[in-house]
Amino acid sequence: MDHDSESVKRILSKYKFRDLATEELQKVNRVHPDVNTVTGTYTFSDGSQKDLLKLVINIPVKYKGCSYNLPIQLWLLDSFPFTPPICLLRPTATMMIREGKHVDARGRIYLPALHNWDYPKSSVTALLVEMIAKFEEDPPLAMKSEGDGKDPNELLAFVSHINLIEGGKQPEQSVYKVSVIGGGDLGIAAVLSIMAKGCVNKLVLIDIPQSSTKGGTMDLEIFSLPNVEVSKDLAASAGSRVVVFTMNAWSEEQSYVSVVQTNVDMYRQMVPVVAQLSPAAVLVVASQPVEIMTHVAWRQSCFSPTHVIGVGCNLDSQRLAHILNIALVTSSTSKQAWVIGELSDNKVAVWGNPRASGDKQTVLYPVSSSTKPLIDRAFEILKGKGQRSWSVGLSIADITYSILTDQRKTHSITTLAQGWGGIGSEVFLSLPCVLGANGSTRLAGVTLSPEYDAKLRESATSLSNFFVQLRI
Repeated sequence: MDHDSESVKRILSKYKFRDLATEELQKVNRVHPDVNTVTGTYTFSDGSQKDLLKLVINIPVKYKGCSYNLPIQLWLLDSFPFTPPICLLRPTATMMIREGKHVDARGRIYLPALHNWDYPKSSVTALLVEMIAKFEEDPPLAMKSEGDGKDPNELLAFVSHINLIEGGKQPEQSVYKVSVIGGGDLGIAAVLSIMAKGCVNKLVLIDIPQSSTKGGTMDLEIFSLPNVEVSKDLAASAGSRVVVFTMNAWSEEQSYVSVVQTNVDMYRQMVPVVAQLSPAAVLVVASQPVEIMTHVAWRQSCFSPTHVIGVGCNLDSQRLAHILNIALVTSSTSKQAWVIGELSDNKVAVWGNPRASGDKQTVLYPVSSSTKPLIDRAFEILKGKGQRSWSVGLSIADITYSILTDQRKTHSITTLAQGWGGIGSEVFLSLPCVLGANGSTRLAGVTLSPEYDAKLRESATSLSNFFVQLRI
């Protein structure tokens, strides 16, 4: 790895944290001496380009006692190491990319280590260790047909888990299928809102007998909607790209802990089944309390945290942005605020650039003393807004649309917060994440004001203490 080449030195000099970036590159070189550091022009999804550093490396993947080399590129953004690399497979001419949980059709790699990136706890060397482990479980490359009489379905020796049907075709997938589990007002609102977006070709509403939120599915069956199926069988959700959980079990005769435990018990029965039926789905949780139930769904599904999210503060964030940009006429600031933390009085806000899109990740900024009065005034206006079923349904549709159409849009959603802003416990909170076809990518943490930091940590402690009271 030649750090002293003129081209590398020229590009590195433009990096915001070049000393730390150089130190990180040296660490990578010590562990992987064959890595090659080069310069290149990266084209972002919005068509803009930028000269960046790129690490080119072959990572060893073991399968059945043999070792194979996977060719990988890691593009380093100019804010590296505080932002994660953009990781891509670079298959040879004889290979093809196998789209899966951790790799999209373009070869973009998605891993928990990227989602949870938090420098200096995170590093490229640790990222490569996780990448090797994940690709040994779910290999991402297949062999192309050579047209020379060989079996066109022959895979690389280390690729597995692909089931072929007669004729050599892969099983058809319902690419735009969404399932909503829970037939109450929120479930109906979610169905109608998602269908209004026009981004699905099949939507299944599953009415759960155990849930106390019932009542609307009969009307949907009477006034049938195109592409909407009503079922009581979880098997109808098979092959979904997104699965939304809206069921709740509320009772005035039970304590709060008992009511939440009832929800947890429903999730314990259903989430593992749903995860088996739709192993590539993104799970979206709208049950309450959303932070706890998203945590439970993640535990029960055994999915990557990138594929288990909650609606969290997305609705409040969209409302806050509307208030700031319309009611308070602040659109000229070219910034957007997101509500983060717990869906309670402890939620706080951060700023960011809403125009960042695609691979250009939004950089978050804390609320300063000069902007805090503006945020406080907006929060006062927000207090009069409720969390009605139809408004939450619109928020669910907003999140679902970003996933299905690969919007790469930033939402404040419930996600694994461990490692963000110094949070050490395994808790789920609303944080700004980029949503797309491969789930969520959490944005890098930011140093909050003492007041906001105290609120966030109070929420983390409260949720952690509550979670241990439940039978998971």
